[in-house]
Amino acid sequence: MKILVLNNDLMERSVIQQVLQRNGHEVVTAENSQSAWHSLQSGGVRFVIADRATTDIDSAQFIQRVRTARLPYYVYILLITAKVQDTDITTPRAGADDYLHKPIVPIELKSRVGIGERILSLGDNLLQAKDTLEKLAMYDPLTKLLNEKAFLTASRGEMERARRAQAPLSLIALDVDNFKAINDRHGEAVGNDVLNVIAQVIREKSRPYDGVGRFEGDMFLIILPGVIGPDAEKIAERILKGVYGTNVSLLDGTAINVQVSAGVASAVRITASTEVELLIQKASEAVAQSKRAGGNQVHLVYI
Repeated sequence: MKILVLNNDLMERSVIQQVLQRNGHEVVTAENSQSAWHSLQSGGVRFVIADRATTDIDSAQFIQRVRTARLPYYVYILLITAKVQDTDITTPRAGADDYLHKPIVPIELKSRVGIGERILSLGDNLLQAKDTLEKLAMYDPLTKLLNEKAFLTASRGEMERARRAQAPLSLIALDVDNFKAINDRHGEAVGNDVLNVIAQVIREKSRPYDGVGRFEGDMFLIILPGVIGPDAEKIAERILKGVYGTNVSLLDGTAINVQVSAGVASAVRITASTEVELLIQKASEAVAQSKRAGGNQVHLVYI
């Protein structure tokens, strides 16, 4: 770990450097708060050991500056002091994380740094877990596309933008023609592989900024801002051809025939009464029409 040492007592600084380097840490030194601040801004420093008595950290309000700065990560501060002040206790969020009393005892310094490392590690793990939970809340765990809730949220945002700009908006619904038969014959694992293949084709054949989600079971939805009927129909046909031309086979080489039907609901102008649910309903009805006509085709409706 990269540790910044702010201390102007040469003997103390030497002791600190020896302890830190012996335990595999990279040491950066600074003589004053401004130099220390530059080191923090250059990146990589997660831990600061600062001496209150031999530096200007109090007069320069260095710790408060670090706490109020929008650094990309938390900086742990171990304050070396002869005495803990009342303000250190009454304003903990603006103060140091831990305190080390003089004279510096190497084994105690090592212990304090170890505690700080563990706290930083726990904090990083919590942030990573939070990020993972947020992603799980947004994405379908199988296909990694937007889940139903996230898709509806994104689609409502696109619809509101289209309403304000008086721009067209289209929605494509895609459904696997023979998904139940594939599951019944080959098992759920193969069915999941088929869904992943279709999700990949949709990503490749749609625009990067189109919202793509897995809605229910084997149904996929794509919201297309600024796209009117015929152009949305072409996108759907491109996806159908991509799925049909993709080789899906079992381990023994047996090919699986995968076909997808699509329904497109297109609105030339979004009115105050137009809702995302209406687009989804009309696109789903269009998918059913495609299936009744034999499948592997696109049916377009306007609303």
